[in-house]
Amino acid sequence: MNRSYPDTTLLITHYNRSQSLERLLKTFRELGCQFGAIVVSDDNSKPEHFLRVKELEKEFQFELVTTPVNKRLGHNINKGQDAVKTPLTLYVQEDFQPTEKFPEHFDHALTLMRTEPEWDLIRFYAYFKHPNLKPHTYGFSEMIFSWLDPDHLKFYVYSDHPHLRRSTFFEKFGRYAELGNMNDGEFHMALSFIKNKGRALFFEDYSSLFYQKNSSSEPSTIDRPDWRTRKNPLIQGLRMLYLPVRWLKNTAQLIFFKTQN
Repeated sequence: MNRSYPDTTLLITHYNRSQSLERLLKTFRELGCQFGAIVVSDDNSKPEHFLRVKELEKEFQFELVTTPVNKRLGHNINKGQDAVKTPLTLYVQEDFQPTEKFPEHFDHALTLMRTEPEWDLIRFYAYFKHPNLKPHTYGFSEMIFSWLDPDHLKFYVYSDHPHLRRSTFFEKFGRYAELGNMNDGEFHMALSFIKNKGRALFFEDYSSLFYQKNSSSEPSTIDRPDWRTRKNPLIQGLRMLYLPVRWLKNTAQLIFFKTQN
């Protein structure tokens, strides 16, 4: 079954993982997803990967946006979003792959974005559930930010994981901070989203619509702390001491935050 999304551009950021990019594009094609446009934003990949991307450009008819030097994820997102011309953007990093369940729930997300203008963002994937959710419809819930909640995960209303957003996103929340650390850039946008009163939905079955696949030949380029999942008693004890400090730090960051123009 083919599904057409003429008002939506698929935006993919890519760096040195052309096999993953090919898998992602082929899976969307196999699922019958037909976007108004596809933009691939490449961050100065190595020649062997870039040549393969150029081959894929011919096969999948996407717009390729390049840069002469590597400028990290923030710049890659910014220049990719600048190339989008449709009202909506589906943002996916190249190492994700949609599941067979994705098209049905993406249809629901598009319905919500088209008929309910209050939503700025709809998230499809996460490592952990957002701590404050208010049920909405179609299995989506609104993420609620509470100043008093001691869980530091509350700050991640925005995430770089696969999501649907309005293509005017930067007009309301500023451009992505082009910082050296990718995690810092993501958190900067999360603070901007909260500070500028963004509203977002979260798919509650958050691991069912996308897989994140990193092979040994194309490993992840993002280093994320795994303190939450380690069972070592010492690590757990240190984490209990660290999290209140982090909560205070993040709260102060939000209070004094200024949007990136």
